[in-house]
Amino acid sequence: MTTNRLFEPFSIGNLHFKNRIALAPMTRSRAGSSRVPNDLMAEYYRQRASAGLLITEATVVSKQGIGWHDTPGIYTEEMVAGWRKVTEAIKPTGAHMFLQLWHCGRASHSDYHDGELPVSASAVQLNGDSIHTPLGKKPYEIPRALTVSEIKATVADYRQAAINAKAAGFSGVEVHGANGYLINQFLDSKTNLRADQYGGSLENRFRFFKEVLEAVLEVWPADQVGARISPNGVFNDMGSEDFRETYLYVAKELNKFKLGYLHIMDGLAFGFHAKGEPMTLAEFRPIIQTTIIGNCGYTQELAEQRLAEGTADMIAFGRPFITNPDLPERFKHHYPLNPAEDMTLWYTSGAEGYTDYPPYTPPAAV
Repeated sequence: MTTNRLFEPFSIGNLHFKNRIALAPMTRSRAGSSRVPNDLMAEYYRQRASAGLLITEATVVSKQGIGWHDTPGIYTEEMVAGWRKVTEAIKPTGAHMFLQLWHCGRASHSDYHDGELPVSASAVQLNGDSIHTPLGKKPYEIPRALTVSEIKATVADYRQAAINAKAAGFSGVEVHGANGYLINQFLDSKTNLRADQYGGSLENRFRFFKEVLEAVLEVWPADQVGARISPNGVFNDMGSEDFRETYLYVAKELNKFKLGYLHIMDGLAFGFHAKGEPMTLAEFRPIIQTTIIGNCGYTQELAEQRLAEGTADMIAFGRPFITNPDLPERFKHHYPLNPAEDMTLWYTSGAEGYTDYPPYTPPAAV
């Protein structure tokens, strides 16, 4: 199927996008130990601003949320000022930029928290090889279950992060409920063993996500807020047997918020493989009356197919954008893509493997 729907203008509320292509959020670990966004990051996003929507790498809402080295935050004035440099670099391009709000939960280590255990919905250890900490690779630990009062405090952290995102000049925010991080840990029965109002039933397991969204919506209008879910995900040792029941319920509840978009990781790439027949965008489309962004492993052809059939309204591309900063132009003109196979430079500290990929130059006419 060859169409050009990817390049059609698209609107969400009062936000107008020059095309239906989004840069997917990808951790790149360039913020340094201060976790303050910098000029190098501004250049990275500017290079990729031919997308209609740029979704930032996951950005922690508090010190407690940290679980990756050198990832950015949005909880200090310095971080706000750093992100403002990035949004100012993007404004002339006509792209819109959303900040993804993140808390790692159990996908962390006490080395990031002055010896204190990471937190989660319940004390369920992540079954993985090891985690990269400031002191080297170490085994995952059994996290500490958040108390109800700590849950309320974490919700307040998300609200303050939303305020800070507005001060930093973003067009909106995306609440990260995917990939085995804290909100996902509350959603899934595998990691949520609570017996209080935040555990057990689907309604209770969704409550934390709901309260976070309610807090963010006190700051931002609904059409400038997105949410991300990974219904088929097993990354970070996730994947519950009742995933289909869980995520159909989650989608119905999210639809009530009339958010700007729901970002669904429906693809079967990067470790996202369901415990049964995987969920598709076609299952979510009858439930979601707002914009659906499909993501994870999409090719240009598959993206066009989802747009043509109406199961998605925008498509987010991740790995292809790493080595092809001009990805939309390459798609439009059918230029070849640089492969994104070498992961050795993905999480290093400099420009190499980050901002040193040139745009495509057509061969000179003979």
